[in-house]
Amino acid sequence: MVMIRPYTPHDLAEWRRMRTALWPDQTEADMTAWLTRPDATVLVAERTAERTTGHLSGFAEVGERSHADGCDSSPVAYLEGWYVDPDKRRQSIGAQLIRAVEAWARSRHYTELASDTWLANDTSQRAHERLGFTETDRVVLYRKAL
Repeated sequence: MVMIRPYTPHDLAEWRRMRTALWPDQTEADMTAWLTRPDATVLVAERTAERTTGHLSGFAEVGERSHADGCDSSPVAYLEGWYVDPDKRRQSIGAQLIRAVEAWARSRHYTELASDTWLANDTSQRAHERLGFTETDRVVLYRKAL
């Protein structure tokens, strides 16, 4: 059993652990910046059954963007990060996190929720689609050092 709830300072170590698993290059400054955004939140999945490590098993970060490709509204709620520990995947925790994200967005009068994932991340793409997201575009990005 899992309870989805807002992040509290007590969750810092576990949130850092999961955030680092999702984004290995993230920093403490990134985390602090996220927590100070007035237009964003972190939701966590707290385990209620015994587990060998950690009191959290997932998180979702959602905030506001002025626009998102494929969306008609502005501003739009944007799912910036979504993670479930590998040993807890395929147990509806990700779906519960997304439902909580949707409730957060609706409570702030957003009419659309946008997200993205890597082009090669088929698992994430399937998870998004199972939860009602519709693919709007595919992009290959480039850069050139000068």
